[in-house]
Amino acid sequence: MKSARYRSREFALQGLYQWLLAKNSPAEIAQDTTLFRGFDKCDALYFRDLLDGAVHDATIIESHLAPCLDRPVNNLSPIERAVLLLAGCEFLRHPEVPYRVVINEAVELAKSFGGTDGHKYVNGVLDKLAVALREPEVRAMRESRPARVAG
Repeated sequence: MKSARYRSREFALQGLYQWLLAKNSPAEIAQDTTLFRGFDKCDALYFRDLLDGAVHDATIIESHLAPCLDRPVNNLSPIERAVLLLAGCEFLRHPEVPYRVVINEAVELAKSFGGTDGHKYVNGVLDKLAVALREPEVRAMRESRPARVAG
């Protein structure tokens, strides 16, 4: 069963896709999205925060993404770009959400909505972006892992 937050991410992803392709305003997109089937099961405030935040901070997020990419951001598929904007927004605006949760949720969205191997690309980019935007959290997580014993 999908959580209300995951559903919020799904609807925000669809909204970002529409914004990237049609350049509709976030307010128009949000108004239209509330009519979608299943919207009542999402966290509407979180949806709005993600959509508005990703659009508002798109230039900032993309400047952080650029060093993590193997091509210009404009050459990404619209779904991959939208997923990366969404995750970047969560990294920046929602420190209460662990970075690994942000990555896992983004990978799941890329699997559901993106191309065949798009989720692998998204995972690799977000691993790098997490280090850039959440370095203390990433370091603490890595330090808390038990060391592997060579066998």
